[in-house]
Amino acid sequence: MPLSSMFEAVMLICFGFSWPFAIIKTVKVKNPAGKSYIFLSLIIIGYIAGCLYKITGKFDFVFWLYLLNGLLVATDTVLCLYYQHRNKKAAGLVSPDEKAR
Repeated sequence: MPLSSMFEAVMLICFGFSWPFAIIKTVKVKNPAGKSYIFLSLIIIGYIAGCLYKITGKFDFVFWLYLLNGLLVATDTVLCLYYQHRNKKAAGLVSPDEKAR
């Protein structure tokens, strides 16, 4: 295994440890205020690009780290969207059409 894959794996493992804490905080606080959907989207795009690179060129175990991290960020994003909609609905800021969803 190339040394570069090891460095890449360490980077992804370090990043991967932070996402569960972000998810737990989102669930605990139930308020995504301050979360940047642009930032989360860019991170997901980066992980998708990493997966595609591994699939098309140098496939190794690091692919699974990219995939796991991408799924964790996607989970946090979905939770943020859910709580944002729920909080707007509770505050009466959601139109009647959206309340049916």
